[in-house]
Amino acid sequence: MLTRQLTLSLKRINRIELKPYANLFASVKPFSCRSEGNMTSVEESDVGIVCYISHLPGFRGILKQRYSDFIVNEVDLDGNVVHLTSLEAPSEIAEEKKDSLVDLLDKDYSPTIESFRALAGESDAEKLKDFINQIASGVNNHDEFILLSPCSDKSHRAAVHNFFKERLKLFVTDTIDGPDSVSKSVRVRLNSGSHSGSRRNSKKRKERGDKPYDSRGSDNWPENIGKFLRFHLYKENKDTQEALGLLGKMLGIQPRSFGFAGTKDKRSVSTQRVTVFKQRASRLAALNEKLIGIKVGNFCHVNDGLVLGQLQGNRFTITLRSVSAETEDIVKASATALGENGFINYFGLQRFGSSSIPTHLIGAALLRGEWKAAVSLILDPREGEKDVTRKIREYFKESGDVEGTLRQLPRHLVAERAILHCFRKCPGNYLQALLAIPRTLRMMFVHSYQSYLWNHAASMRVQKYGFHQVVLGDLVYCKEQEAEKELPSSHLECKDGSGCDTDVNYHLDDISLTDLSELRNTSVKVITEEDIVAGKYTIYDIILPLPGSRIIYPMNDIGEVYHELAKKDDISLIDSLHNTKEFSLTNMTGAYRQVFQKPKDFQWELLNYTDGNKPLAETDWDIISKSCAASFGRDSDEKEQIKLQTGCRSEANKFKNEVVLSPDTRETKSDREEDIQIDEPIGASKTPESQMALKLSFTLPASSYATMAIRELLKTSTSVAFHKALN
Repeated sequence: MLTRQLTLSLKRINRIELKPYANLFASVKPFSCRSEGNMTSVEESDVGIVCYISHLPGFRGILKQRYSDFIVNEVDLDGNVVHLTSLEAPSEIAEEKKDSLVDLLDKDYSPTIESFRALAGESDAEKLKDFINQIASGVNNHDEFILLSPCSDKSHRAAVHNFFKERLKLFVTDTIDGPDSVSKSVRVRLNSGSHSGSRRNSKKRKERGDKPYDSRGSDNWPENIGKFLRFHLYKENKDTQEALGLLGKMLGIQPRSFGFAGTKDKRSVSTQRVTVFKQRASRLAALNEKLIGIKVGNFCHVNDGLVLGQLQGNRFTITLRSVSAETEDIVKASATALGENGFINYFGLQRFGSSSIPTHLIGAALLRGEWKAAVSLILDPREGEKDVTRKIREYFKESGDVEGTLRQLPRHLVAERAILHCFRKCPGNYLQALLAIPRTLRMMFVHSYQSYLWNHAASMRVQKYGFHQVVLGDLVYCKEQEAEKELPSSHLECKDGSGCDTDVNYHLDDISLTDLSELRNTSVKVITEEDIVAGKYTIYDIILPLPGSRIIYPMNDIGEVYHELAKKDDISLIDSLHNTKEFSLTNMTGAYRQVFQKPKDFQWELLNYTDGNKPLAETDWDIISKSCAASFGRDSDEKEQIKLQTGCRSEANKFKNEVVLSPDTRETKSDREEDIQIDEPIGASKTPESQMALKLSFTLPASSYATMAIRELLKTSTSVAFHKALN
């Protein structure tokens, strides 16, 4: 009955006209014609996001009015949706007995020192011998660590590290910068895990006057426990790196000790899996009472850490508020159409950053080999940026004062700080400065330009050939029985993925950096007349390439779109304009991406509400809190059981109301709740007016953007600025 009503409604809805194919491409301006001063953030049309599948008219709705209106739960490789269900640390497996410091010092290290002398030389062997004697003597004024001689040979340093791991477990080692730009020194310190029964050599980290040590070099871990602690990270209105940075500070470990499968949108409530190297569940569980906007739980020890890309996708629960349309049938028809037909699988605005300098413009400069221009795009003042940051940028541009700028520059501006640190050692070396940026971040700029070309090609494909059928020259993944016959060059492996241990300030949203590659070990073929007649392929099989050296382009005029658009930016897709391979498309593998995407397990419902400040969807923490509240009405045995399962504490409700300052962040509840506020006009009626909301739940692959699905519904921009303006 509902389907019949929606069909009748569709007949009454006026269809909107799509832009002509030629107009879209003609409106794209080359890089040199764009001025960063003309905009405060990137617009969808600037990055090729212009088409829709459905001809239905859009309707009004506010996306992310509250960050709790955008709930993300990771889906692991086995298809399980990740939820936070318990805060309680499991019973720890008994640790194997460790040798005490006294026991270790009673050993005769003379033969070991002689072996070390053969490896490292006379000077370092004597340093080590004196260090051991000082520790054994019990004198309190000895050095806490020693530095071995500077060395530029990485393999030799590795041999030194391995020597200590295998033969001198009394110590742990790490590497620090040497006296010049090419050498590094191995630092040797007492293994903190061997201090049982003695604290005579310990100092607080703040007294060390040096960067914190990382525990990754320690072998002091029971063999019967997995070296990685896996847990579920629940966070509100924080990006993944920010949350892990805070956990790292509270645990006294470096960010690289954590592993995760994908980054999540900051302006959301999300739950995802995280692994951390050699940590006890009880230590992390104890942090829950101090954390604001973050909870950790569902602990278990595993043998391997997570890396980017190890997820199947994400489950989204999205609430659109203040929904209004000409008729309610339009909203119902649009929601039904999204579930049945899907959306164009664009790279969303998050891929291109949120500032007035889109990341693909920096990527274009890198591909052209314009190193100085790329550095300027990263460092120069930007429209729409916070005043304090803009003034710091202006100060550097006017003064060139590297040291003074570094003292003021926020730590989350990772690319900017990396460039300036390099300038401190190598003034004016722009290429070296760009290579000093963490690899995942610097490659993001080039990936962004690939995404920019892909979006435009997808728009051309939809405008010229529509949504209803495959056409001659389209690209598809082969069906299994045909895979052996087709193009072997399309068997691609990801070459660009790497872990990221820094905070990226370009706000890449609900997609991990390695998801760009979306590579499959499957052959690609070009659609022929025989394929069209056989009806073997549908529009959901169509793929388009991300430029690289091992992909093919569609064998129709869509293939030319890539070359023509790149030519406008003075970029060649087949030849390199410089000798730096990392910033060349000819040295990148390339990839393929589905053009049309259907959401899985799609559900929707219309809700009525009067209080715009009340949540309309339950988060994982809401469910845990509800269990805790319910436990207070039960007998003592039942209460205790629920507490053990969920980690409930009497202060559970503090999560929403706490005003205690979290370590090093100085944030309060008011700082966290960046929800869009609804101002009531003076003289407005005090009687709350009923409003309509549309709640959607669906699952997408890791490489797809939920915001692009919402765009298909609303037929409006998905930018934060646009939805703030709706109020």
